[in-house]
Amino acid sequence: MLLLLKNGRVIDPSRGLDAIADVVIEKGRVVRVGAGAAGSYGTERDVRVIDCTGKWILPGMVDIHTHMREPGYEYKEDIRSGTRAAAIGGFTTICAMPNTNPVNDNRAITEMMVAKAREVGVVRFHPIGAVTRKLDGRELTEMADMRDGGCVAVSDDGKCVLHSGVMRRALEYAGTFDVPVIQHAEDHHLTEGAQMHEGAISTRLGLKGWPRVAEDHIVARDLMLTEMTRARYHVAHISSKGAVAYVREAKSRGIRATAEVTPHHLTLTDESVLGYQTACKVNPPLREAEDRDALIAALADGTIDCIATDHAPHAPSEKDAEFSEAPNGMIGLETALPLMLELVTSGKVKLSRMVEALTVAPARIVGLPVGTLAEGALADAIVVDPDVEWTVESFASKSQNSPFTGRKVKGRVVATIVDGTLVFER
Repeated sequence: MLLLLKNGRVIDPSRGLDAIADVVIEKGRVVRVGAGAAGSYGTERDVRVIDCTGKWILPGMVDIHTHMREPGYEYKEDIRSGTRAAAIGGFTTICAMPNTNPVNDNRAITEMMVAKAREVGVVRFHPIGAVTRKLDGRELTEMADMRDGGCVAVSDDGKCVLHSGVMRRALEYAGTFDVPVIQHAEDHHLTEGAQMHEGAISTRLGLKGWPRVAEDHIVARDLMLTEMTRARYHVAHISSKGAVAYVREAKSRGIRATAEVTPHHLTLTDESVLGYQTACKVNPPLREAEDRDALIAALADGTIDCIATDHAPHAPSEKDAEFSEAPNGMIGLETALPLMLELVTSGKVKLSRMVEALTVAPARIVGLPVGTLAEGALADAIVVDPDVEWTVESFASKSQNSPFTGRKVKGRVVATIVDGTLVFER
């Protein structure tokens, strides 16, 4: 089938393209992009035409930090529901963290996840394997074996690789086949019992705080180890102004470091926790306005490479608890794009940079050939209505743990195409 996206504003940072054009898709590939490109194709063939006048055509978005909860926690989310939520939000490729049950710390679990995604998944799905067995921070996994099974990176997300010797060996091992090590930067000795960011709000609420330094010094240590090993290092959900400064300095010296930031760390602060709002309990915690502003500036100038949702579903019964008992995390696949467009509308981040951070930049970090509308590329694309206003109400995700419910936003995905197939249309 031939799919013609006509008369849309095509924004593709991978090619420096921002123009009114058509996108022609056939046999799972982008065939042509350009003004009037669809005009040469007649109607005698099996053709589907989507009029994109007044809308944007973007490469499919890529999220390198999600929690699909399968295997082990399917009551929160599973690969079927999670990939459907991704498609609705405009993500055509997602990467799933390994803190499942059992942990994705061996090739058998990796291959099971890949097979399940092929069977029921709506979008492209790639597992991220564990750095250490059972996420215990001690014994390295067989990273090469997991890579061969389908993993695109390794991480003990949710737990920091705290032991410096283990982290060094992890970087050395992963570096032999150029796979990034993704670090959840948290010194657990400094955050034991912590419930939120350490500051005036935590004092006011009487909650033990999570100091910035617990993130900062792990990032600083890891950057030194990365320089020594010449490996690839990626900071997951960066949240503090200090960590941003360390990454910026390391990049200026050519260290192979990258970083991601979540939509919630770009749009909320620790004040959102007032009232003991468990929907705003996340790890790393929401920090102060000065941290949020530093994150926005770093995203705008490229110090922070990409945006990742850290989509973390939890059942209502788990979040509807006392703050100290509620688990960390919020869902984010279906709200990421409109929230990020708020930063564009306010002039804080350029549209082209925002699109880059949601498409080709994360794809490059994990070495995937997606996030682009280059001719001959895999045909993953989304159509966005930038002007529609809507209220966040319910979600395709099995879980509904979002602090953005009831928020009025602008901009919405109206069509999602994966491998040349229309998998979602509003």
